[in-house]
Formats: sequence, structure tokens, C-alpha cells
Amino acid sequence: MLQVLLSAFPVTVLIAGTALLVDWFAGRRWALTTAIVLLLVWVMQQLLHRERLIRWLNDPERAVPTASGRWDILFSTLYRRDKANRARLHTLQEDLQRMREASQAMPDGTVILATDNSIEWCNHTASRHLGLNPQTDIGMPIANLVRHPEFVRYLLSGEYNQPVSVRMSSQPPLTLQMQIVRFAENRRLLLTRDISQEERLDAVRRDFVANVSHEMKTPLTVVAGFIETLLDALPELGTETALQYLQLANHQATRMRQLVDDLLMLASLESTSTTPHDEQVDVTMLLNSVAEEIRLLSGGNHEIILEVQAGSALIGNHRELHSAFMNLASNAVRYTPKGGHIKLTWQDDVAGGQYCVEDDGIGIAPEHIPRLTERFYRVDRGRSRDTGGTGLGLAIVKHVLERHHATLSVTSTPGNGSCFCVNFPRTQLAAQKMLIANDEFSNA
Repeated sequence: MLQVLLSAFPVTVLIAGTALLVDWFAGRRWALTTAIVLLLVWVMQQLLHRERLIRWLNDPERAVPTASGRWDILFSTLYRRDKANRARLHTLQEDLQRMREASQAMPDGTVILATDNSIEWCNHTASRHLGLNPQTDIGMPIANLVRHPEFVRYLLSGEYNQPVSVRMSSQPPLTLQMQIVRFAENRRLLLTRDISQEERLDAVRRDFVANVSHEMKTPLTVVAGFIETLLDALPELGTETALQYLQLANHQATRMRQLVDDLLMLASLESTSTTPHDEQVDVTMLLNSVAEEIRLLSGGNHEIILEVQAGSALIGNHRELHSAFMNLASNAVRYTPKGGHIKLTWQDDVAGGQYCVEDDGIGIAPEHIPRLTERFYRVDRGRSRDTGGTGLGLAIVKHVLERHHATLSVTSTPGNGSCFCVNFPRTQLAAQKMLIANDEFSNA
């Protein structure tokens, strides 16, 4: 009240002074009338400025009112404060938007839960993991939407030190690691992480260890059995029988050595992603070597045909390429009955190079073809062991081809044979690389 009186003091002095002057010259009656008129004019002016202030406060986008005296100071002060507040609000909105964008970009799902476990907000990843709809599910209790018993027990337990793994019945099926983190006042974050791939990798590792153990156990058991028999009954055994036992033991030892060699090769291929020691590989010499080796493996039981386009060369690792080409050719020998035909071909053109192994063997059913390059996957386990396969050959082929930017295609008909073709891109051919280098040198 005192501030109001002080602010009106100059006006009061002006009105009183004017009234005294009028009283001096025109009489007391005119002095009172003049004072009242001046007071009314002043009051109307204050009411007008107040109305303009109210309209501006209700709509700050309007132009700032103009006035004189203290009203101008008031309008200017309010405008400066409003401008500063707007700047702070804009900064906060930008920070909030960046936080939302960062939360949306997170690979893990994030759900903000209120005190009653209802959903306040979720990012896109959580929406995909949990099947939530950000438009319709906000405000809904999370337990009504994610009804997995294991998660509901975890949510209601209040013990959130460790995450819980939940297998979701979605398409495709997901295994989620879910953990609740407390923050602010009784609010919580529900974090979800897709661990399906890690779970599959763990399963692959377990299967791999089990398969290696099984593959090693059988020949070790055979070798140990023969050695034990020879130690216990060598004097009673004839030379021919002892020799037969030693040959069988040697066969099993060779099988174990081949398995270890394949495991080491596979481990080496998986440990690095780039092809080491690139060199120019003469395809004709390589395939002649492969053909000679599978003739020895066949023992004259198959007709081996080799057709190679002369002058072809690849850029890559000779040892790895030989391993891949030999694995495909030796598989043809193993799964082609006696008297069958195996044809190795190489041809290249402007599109690239192609190595094919074609046989008229037992063939492969269509459902098995997509899984042929899996480690230890066999169409016929018993037959694979009888023919000396380790179950790792095509897995090695897959990794070698990936490192040489090549692809494998398989066509097969049960009972009529198979055709495995390796397709190399044009840039992997040595001649093409030389041409490209020459072109770059000429352009320079």
C-alpha cells in the first residue's frame, strides 16, 4: 500500500497544485471540479494501462505495450524477464528433446514407470521388445501388458539387484534380459536388452564342445582299446592280427589328427576377418593339385574329370583356397558310390570366376542344404564317420569364401548327385586386378 501511495505521490501533488491555482483565480467550486476531473483522467489512464498489461500477459506474443513514466518501466522490466524466461525454456526444451532422441537411439529398451507401475514413457526399442504402443499404452499398468509370470514376480518382488531373463512369445522369439532401476521419488526405469543372439552363441558353443568331445572320444576309445588289447595279449596274438589292430588304431589316430587340423584351421579363419598374405594363385596348378589328391583318395573307384580355363589366376591365400577347393572335391569322393563321376571345372569371364565340383553321387535333400556349412552338421552321421569326414569341411569352406569375397551355391537332387559352385567376384581375379592397377597408373 505504501508503494502504491508513493507511486501516486507526483500525481497527487500535480492535482493539488492545479486545484490551488484554480481556487486562486476562479474560486473554490471550480477548483474542486478541476481536481475531480484530473483525478478521473488519471484513474482512467491507470485502468487503461492495467488493461493493456492484462491483455499482454494473456498473450505475450503481442507487441509490448508502450507508456510513460513508471508504466513504461514496468512494461520494460516484464518484457526483459519474459524474454529471459523464454530463452531458458527454449534451452530446456532443446535439452529435453536431445535426451529423448538419445533415449530413442539407445540399443536397449527403456520404460519409465510411475509409482503405481504404470507406463509414463518408453522408447522405440522397448516398444519393439515388449509389444507396447506408445500412443495407447501410456498410463497403463506394465503388468497388464507384459504378463510373463517371471517378469510379474520380479516386478512385484521389489528385489532389483539382479536382472531377470524372460523368453518372449513374439515373432521371431526373443529372449530379453530385464532389470528395474530406481530413480527420483519412487520412480523406476525398466531396462530391456535382447540377448537372443548371445543365447544362440552360447548354445552353439555348448554344442561345439559337445560335438568335439564326442568326435574325439570315439577314436580315442578305439585306439585305447587296441593298445590295451595289444599290451595284454600280444604274445598270444599272431603277427597278422596285431598288424590289423595297429592299422585300425592308425586309421583312428589319423582321423583325430585330421579333426585337430580342421579345428585349428577353423579357429585361425575365425580369429581374423582379412585374408593374410595375399598372393597371385595359379588356378590351373591349384586344381591340378586338387585333382591329383582326390584321385589318390578315390583309389581308382571314380572317374575324375578336370576342365580348367588356361591362364586364370586368383588374388588370395593359396593355403586357404587349396583347403576350400579340396574340401569340396573330397566330399564328392566320399558321397559318390564306386564307378561314379566327379567333375572339377574352372571358368572366368567379365563377371568373375567360378569353380564347380559336380558328381553323380547320393545327392542331398533340399531341407539339409541351408545348414550344410554349420560346424559338425551332417546329413547322415554314420555315413560321414565311415567315409572319414570330420563335419568341419564345409564350415571351413564358408569362412575361406567369406575372406575371399566369394559365395557358395548348391544344387542337388537325392539319388542324382550334387553340384557345388564357388563364385568369385571380378575384383578377386588377378588379371582384373592387374588391369585396374594399370588403368589407375595410366590415369595418374
